Amino acid sequence: MLLAGKRILVTGVLTPASLPFAVARQAQADGAEVLLTSFGRAMSLTRRSASRLSPRPEVLELDVARDQDFEALAALLSGRGLRLDGIVHGVAFAPGDALGGAFLSTPWESAAVALRISAYSLKQLAVALAPLMPEAGGSIVTLDFDATQAWPGYDWMGVSKAALESVVRYLAQYLGPRQIRVNAVSAGPTFTTAAKGIPGFSRFPEVFAEQAPLGWDARNSDPVGKAVVALLSDYFPATTGEMIHVDGGYHAVGASARGPAEA
Repeated sequence: MLLAGKRILVTGVLTPASLPFAVARQAQADGAEVLLTSFGRAMSLTRRSASRLSPRPEVLELDVARDQDFEALAALLSGRGLRLDGIVHGVAFAPGDALGGAFLSTPWESAAVALRISAYSLKQLAVALAPLMPEAGGSIVTLDFDATQAWPGYDWMGVSKAALESVVRYLAQYLGPRQIRVNAVSAGPTFTTAAKGIPGFSRFPEVFAEQAPLGWDARNSDPVGKAVVALLSDYFPATTGEMIHVDGGYHAVGASARGPAEA
């Protein structure tokens, strides 16, 4: 088992359809002890999802919009004498007026919320919890959606994901001397609660299914969970600052790659 004896903290679990849930489930299947985080009204959803995992993970308090929560989480884990071998950043949010074609009229206040929660929080999570990683190092993985191009309606969430990818590279630079690897997994579109809040998202899975060389099943999050677990494991000891695509190869083609091959 790839993660035997390792303890992994996973943020962003809401429903069993969420990508962080797929990561937590796969991490457990590969031998890890898993801890989850949540806050506020979302806490009940996270706890309900945690009950679907075996063993049931503990759910700890973390609101990434509150600076003090990062310090409190680090103090709680340190006080218990717990180390972390891996951290999964699965948190993202943009207000409604920052999505759906409102890019040009989005106020700074809404763009700032998207950037803080979706990108800056990775830096805060890493800074707060890196001291809990062993001297031999550890792995931090964030969940991404390829921001190298503009997507219809994705707007300031797309900008936030571009910032997130840059944060990954800078963290890789600054945490590398401590043997902490920082990478992103760019997932194809999946039917999650978060995705439903993006106007026009329903078309994305169809396009990926049509054009990805390997095809794409937006209802199957297992490939994403497995990729994250691989990066959390010891099998990528010299990989950092990288973005791994798990999208059926969609990112690699400029037009439909399946039609001509089938003709």
